[in-house]
Amino acid sequence: MGAAGRDFHNFNVYFRDNPAYQVIAFTATQIPDIENRTYPYELAGDLYPNGIPIYPEKELAGLIKEYSIDQVVFAYSDVTYEYVMSRGAEVNAAGANFIMLGPHLTMLKSSVPIISVCAVRTGSGKTSISKRICYLLRQHKKKVVVVRHPMPYGKLTQQAVQRFSSYHDLDVMDCTIEEREEYETHIDAGCTVYAGVDYEKILHQAEAEADIIVWDGGNNDFSFFKPDLNIVVADPHRAGDELIYYPGEINVRMADIVVINKQDTAQLEKIDLVRRNIMKINPSVRIIDSASPITVENPQIIKSKNVLVVEDGPTLTHGGMKYGAGTIAANKAGAHQIIDPRPYTVGTITETFNKYPGIGPLLPAMGYSDQQIHDLEQTINRTKCDAVIIGTPIDLTRIIDINKPATRVRYEIREIGELSLVQVIDEFLTRVSI
Repeated sequence: MGAAGRDFHNFNVYFRDNPAYQVIAFTATQIPDIENRTYPYELAGDLYPNGIPIYPEKELAGLIKEYSIDQVVFAYSDVTYEYVMSRGAEVNAAGANFIMLGPHLTMLKSSVPIISVCAVRTGSGKTSISKRICYLLRQHKKKVVVVRHPMPYGKLTQQAVQRFSSYHDLDVMDCTIEEREEYETHIDAGCTVYAGVDYEKILHQAEAEADIIVWDGGNNDFSFFKPDLNIVVADPHRAGDELIYYPGEINVRMADIVVINKQDTAQLEKIDLVRRNIMKINPSVRIIDSASPITVENPQIIKSKNVLVVEDGPTLTHGGMKYGAGTIAANKAGAHQIIDPRPYTVGTITETFNKYPGIGPLLPAMGYSDQQIHDLEQTINRTKCDAVIIGTPIDLTRIIDINKPATRVRYEIREIGELSLVQVIDEFLTRVSI
């Protein structure tokens, strides 16, 4: 059971060449249009000459009964414990075992040091912290490569190993908005990014050009690589989720360092709650306190205007956030009103609001397909507003044509406590002796 990421990795490292198992199917959810494909022979291996079909998760119970399935592996992230066990009940009721593979069976060991950056929830600020770590390592003259959690939403055979070092590479691979949101930040900072499907091959290629690899996680999943330094990001805007979301609590329990981020915009009691929860389940962990200051490229087009706020898609959808950097920027720059896009949505954007009715008066930057990118453009251009605030990590105007003034929001990490990433990285480099 997956979402085109952890599921493929678990198969590759545990089931692919294992004759003790016959894998009948993958099921897919959470991400639009990733089912009704086939995990191809080229990736599935010699035990699966016809590949493996991928079905919608809603067909799970029927598949268990039709094929007398013995085991179902839950393999995606950023879901509540209630959600996980509800799926477990469905699987057990259909007659199968419900299992989750852990780090020892799924983490690959690298020949170079690994720093992993994972999170309690999606949208906590992993990429900003990963970028900061890469900058600090490069200050020490280290060759750094970023490996990003998978997002193989296109043709899987073409996405086994992907290497991005320029915008041209993104264009050649026809990357979605969601992919660009994760890769462009690192490219802008001068780092090469790997991603794809087959992470053993990805690891070998990354090792060949890196002194140190930084794992930039997806959602709140744990690392595919065994880390030598495990950094986890917590978000006080969603205080308490560190104890009730899978597999975010696993990350906190395994962490060497937890960064409590976004403290400049969070309530003090929420920050304290996150700190207490972290210490309760990992008393020996070290905590970095950090802010995530926001800047607006052209604040003059926002002040006293009616604005449409476009936020990071996954953060609003399965991430469950009610606002993001764009909303904070609108308030900071003195916008008159945030315009609700829902009366103006079209096509797949309308479907997104139907699936996630709690999004509210913000527009998630959904772009998992050409059609969805087109629908996003149409929705923005139909919305009656004076200006558009782009709260995603990328420049949307490179991908879509916006018919009104637009400005980007940027956010970085700034440590505000005694312990800093500078100190953590200095200690790490001394320990690994490179």
